[in-house]
Amino acid sequence: MKGKVGLVVGLSVGYVLGTRAGRERYEQIKTQWLKVWHLDPVQRQVVKAETFAKSAIVAVPGVLWEGAKRVGKAVAAQQQAGSGDDVRKVVRETADELGDAVEDAADAAKRAADGVSKAPKTDGK
Repeated sequence: MKGKVGLVVGLSVGYVLGTRAGRERYEQIKTQWLKVWHLDPVQRQVVKAETFAKSAIVAVPGVLWEGAKRVGKAVAAQQQAGSGDDVRKVVRETADELGDAVEDAADAAKRAADGVSKAPKTDGK
């Protein structure tokens, strides 16, 4: 309850101060933020993050699909044999493979990001 009261008080104070500062101050803050956002170091980090996200997104779905198929086959086999040991083994192996695939994707993204950070600067500095 204490946290909710603090949140409401904080939002109220922010609203009152924000309305007093007005649109002009908002525009000043926005302008400063955009200046920071467009700095070369910030944009290099944005490119690194995008590269990492793209490589991770490409790698993971295939592994998940293959893992789901293997688990499905193990469940079907378990229903026929009446044992849950096979399912646990396949799930454990699939989880290990998924972890390996994610690590591989992360390593590839890091290598790609290092290549971006080592690229020559275009601002002439």
